[in-house]
Amino acid sequence: MQPRNMSMSGVVDLAAVKAAQEAKAKAEQARAEAARTGGTGAVSPADLVIDVDEAGFERDVLQRSTEVPVVIDFWAEWCEPCKQLSPVLERLAVEYNGRFLLAKIDVDANQMLMQQFGIQGIPAVFAVVAGQALPLFQGAAGEAQIRQTLDQLVQVAEQRFGLTGLAVDPEAEPGAAPAADEVPAGPYDSLLEAAARALDGNDLDGAVQAYKNVLAEDPAHPEAKLGLAQAELLRRVRDMDPQQVRKDAAEKPGDVPAQIAAADLDLAGGHVEDAFGRLVDTVARTAGDDREAARVRLLELFDVVGADHPAVVAARRALARALF
Repeated sequence: MQPRNMSMSGVVDLAAVKAAQEAKAKAEQARAEAARTGGTGAVSPADLVIDVDEAGFERDVLQRSTEVPVVIDFWAEWCEPCKQLSPVLERLAVEYNGRFLLAKIDVDANQMLMQQFGIQGIPAVFAVVAGQALPLFQGAAGEAQIRQTLDQLVQVAEQRFGLTGLAVDPEAEPGAAPAADEVPAGPYDSLLEAAARALDGNDLDGAVQAYKNVLAEDPAHPEAKLGLAQAELLRRVRDMDPQQVRKDAAEKPGDVPAQIAAADLDLAGGHVEDAFGRLVDTVARTAGDDREAARVRLLELFDVVGADHPAVVAARRALARALF
């Protein structure tokens, strides 16, 4: 799997938002099952630092990143700065008590992973959260800088992805962590899988219906709400002519349907602030049914991005000013 960068400052695309919601759902499901069975799923401190190779990368990093942030230390035996940095990271992994997992990758033995992450020199430190790769720093950074970076990482992982880390039992035997595939299937997993398959096959109507089937039973289901909002957005923009839509919006600033269509196109293209700003401006200069149509579409687009995204918070404040 080709990793990609994701900014911790809040830039979000549809795939990243979907990954966040899936990670939250999996984390909540695992915690609920542990509570139901009376287990803790605790690991030993020794399990917080692991060696990873190309064969185990998907299992040990990508899959684990849906339950805990995984910090990757790219190192080599001949690298002197690595010999200074690695012990610090290992000590902090234990000190942070399960808030992140440290994966050590020997670049000499895993050249493909080094190339996939675009690493030009070592030591290099990345994080993977919900399958998304984030560059943290390169070189032998000072401990104060490392702590600051790790603090930001665990905060983002918890607030945006619902990842509260691993429970650590000092008396647990090493290797006692439950495997990712041992998490029991949830009551709507088959419907959600059907929706995912429909999306992969570009069957947007089928995906919309599958998500609606989940929401008919559980109206507050977070992954289904997000998936439905995304699928409906993709269905709306599927047959658009982007050039014509943008031309109409530019030439007809008072045409509310034209502005709504352009906002959909903006968001589908990852231009979150542009989409929100366009609709807030439309609300501010219209009245009656036109204003209500723009307001409702803006709220629908909030669902696509997620309530905790900074752009949504800012747009809600701007919408309130426009309305009142």
